[in-house]
Amino acid sequence: MAKASAQTVTDAIVKPRKLTWKLILRHYWMFYAMMLPGVILLLFNNYVPMAGIIIAFKTVNYEIGILRSPWVGFNNFDFLFKSPDSYIIIRNTLLYNSLFILLNMTVPLAFAIILNELKNRFLSKTYQTIMFLPYFLSYIVISYLVYAFMSDEHGYFNETLLPALGLEPVRWYFTQEVWPFILPLINTWKGMGYFTVIYLAAIIGIDDEYYEAATIDGASKWQQITRITIPLLKPILTIMTLLQIGRIFNADFGLFFQVPRESGVLFPVTNVIDTYVYRTFLTVGDIGLSSAAGLLQSVVGFVLVFLSNWVVRRFNRENALF
Repeated sequence: MAKASAQTVTDAIVKPRKLTWKLILRHYWMFYAMMLPGVILLLFNNYVPMAGIIIAFKTVNYEIGILRSPWVGFNNFDFLFKSPDSYIIIRNTLLYNSLFILLNMTVPLAFAIILNELKNRFLSKTYQTIMFLPYFLSYIVISYLVYAFMSDEHGYFNETLLPALGLEPVRWYFTQEVWPFILPLINTWKGMGYFTVIYLAAIIGIDDEYYEAATIDGASKWQQITRITIPLLKPILTIMTLLQIGRIFNADFGLFFQVPRESGVLFPVTNVIDTYVYRTFLTVGDIGLSSAAGLLQSVVGFVLVFLSNWVVRRFNRENALF
């Protein structure tokens, strides 16, 4: 009798486990029904177009269509590596994005900490709004703002600021040396509000008891920032960095194409993979080359995200993205 009861209890425990997915569907079908439109949109918007990857391996002939166009293997990928400009565009893309990642982590974090220390909430919200505004500006608008400052003839720098300092005017759009500093500055200025709000939200979520205990122990503000705030922000800092690493092989087209105003003299310091592919497409008109470049960027970003996430998991599993 005892054995029969034990067997009944065992069957009651094991049987639901075998039917877990059915029980889940039965109890939560309404949530899956609500999720279905989003899943369908995701499939059609993000995954169905992936069939176009075959364009990267073909020479597209519009008369016979994409499917009947001849296969060329990896020939479309050669132009990125065999071109005389391949070293320059890959170097610029990787170095600029690496610098952008560093600046987007440090500068907004500093401003987030400063804003959190403001006791006047009205001023804090005002500063956040002002800092967030450039994020919504297109690079076309920003390019004209930059031109208003750096125009050779009527720019603010050459017409007002530099003469006031006793310096000679500078032909900004013909001087390569200044653009490795100008482009990171513009990128940081534009995205600073976005990253600051994210970091500020994370800081606000830190329990005040940590700071109260540190204050009782005699910790200074700097010690509270370095021993409490920054260590507790490591998860969000790691996630934001991993997301940016995924696009390290992609460049912001508007920043590198619109802001330098297509000045050929600046190509050695402003030409990146995206702008090079665009100019090549305008010249050659081969969509296969553009598709190959886009596919290569996506694959490299995909691999880098997984690799970086694996490294993070090796040190701290909780800080990993997945």
